[in-house]
Amino acid sequence: MTDRAPDLHPEAKTILDEVDLPPTHALSVSGAREALRDVLVSDDPPDDDLTVRSLSIPGPDGPETALDVRAYAPPGDGDRPVLVYFHGGGWVRGDLDTHDGLCRLLAEAADCVVVSVDYRRAPEHPFPAPVRDAYAATAWAAEHAGVVGGDPDRIAVGGDSAGGNLAAAVTLLARERAGPAIDHQVLLYPVTDYDLDTDSYRANAEGYLLSRASMRWYWDRYLDDELDGANPYASPLRAPDLSGLPSATVVTAGYDPLRDEGAAYADRLREAGVEVTHADYPGMVHVFASFPDLGRARDARETIAADLSSAFDR
Repeated sequence: MTDRAPDLHPEAKTILDEVDLPPTHALSVSGAREALRDVLVSDDPPDDDLTVRSLSIPGPDGPETALDVRAYAPPGDGDRPVLVYFHGGGWVRGDLDTHDGLCRLLAEAADCVVVSVDYRRAPEHPFPAPVRDAYAATAWAAEHAGVVGGDPDRIAVGGDSAGGNLAAAVTLLARERAGPAIDHQVLLYPVTDYDLDTDSYRANAEGYLLSRASMRWYWDRYLDDELDGANPYASPLRAPDLSGLPSATVVTAGYDPLRDEGAAYADRLREAGVEVTHADYPGMVHVFASFPDLGRARDARETIAADLSSAFDR
């Protein structure tokens, strides 16, 4: 690891001290997936009152591409708004279990049903398969949310890292296809551009959990053809027009290679007339919002919850 920056937040130092992840780019696909599960999947029983249901829903090509989803519903009567959530992991790793904790935290904070989607992963299913799955799951929620106690007329999408990339792509597709209606997008330190040469990539190339080499490894497995990196559904920042998209909460971290592209996407949304909250945490690192007991993480989740509540009440 490189020497740590002096202004790294103490909570970020805690994350770096506690998370023992080998460099992704030095692992096989199966090894990378297992390493993430070792860190994020807990054997402890959840400490919440959520009702959790597992379902299989039609994928983009019908039953043959059926998707597993997990729905988290807060207690109480009445249909709640819905956040369709796509997990991070570079499109290659991550699953319903690795993001179980974060989805529970978001469901509680935002008092909404969270529908976590087990989309197909690369390299077995490269771009655009995960995008197609994410859109199909969002369309299903907009029609069938009542099955899990959700309100199909109040739908948001969200995700972290590669999942944030998918959420942004879904909003572009929904605009292109005139539906489903999406009230808000939650983008946690999202991948928005196939460009590994930004200032934040150079400054945070290694030593802060997510490395530049690992992001190269992810992109190489996600894209069958490097030319696909220019496709707006892979690189939403390259979309020529971002007007007419749903309001957004964009969370970025100072010591994250993805910081600049997240900030640039927030800026472009705002310039296109989209209502945006850009919540930047200068001293933090990638994935920080997943940690339940850290103050900065709670602050990020509370910001997301407030923005979701405002969007759903419009």
